[in-house]
Amino acid sequence: MNDIRKATFGDLDEILAIYERARKFMAENGNPHQWKNVHPPKSSLEENIRDGLLYVIENEGVIDGVFFFDEGPDPTYDYIEGKWLNDRPYSVIHRIASAGRIKGVLNICVKWCLNYCDNIKMDTHDDNKIMQHQLEKLGFQHCGTIYVPDYGPMKAYQLDIKV
Repeated sequence: MNDIRKATFGDLDEILAIYERARKFMAENGNPHQWKNVHPPKSSLEENIRDGLLYVIENEGVIDGVFFFDEGPDPTYDYIEGKWLNDRPYSVIHRIASAGRIKGVLNICVKWCLNYCDNIKMDTHDDNKIMQHQLEKLGFQHCGTIYVPDYGPMKAYQLDIKV
């Protein structure tokens, strides 16, 4: 049984190892540019933990995944080349990563987040074909391109279960 809880500072080493694994996986699977060498930086993760916005997917005390979730607007999504599905309040999921021990980490995350908001936005790098496929499989719709400082253009997705 997978549980989702807020990350703690005690989880930080394991979280950093999961992100390192994710960077290697992306680079080996045609997406070497999205997170580069140090994303997300430890300082950002510490801030996210302090703010209560970083979550872990855990099974019997072992962390299988990590993600950022915020119920509220994200300025990154203010401008889009394209069109969002709606202008209703939304939540965001960022920086989801798997430890590689279980399948379906994104699915587990999205199902949990839908308990808090029925309108979710995410983005991913143009080279991240695996994530694009998984988002579309879960019902997310590609809405256009957003621009993230230091990362450039990103494919923007939205899932609205009220549509």
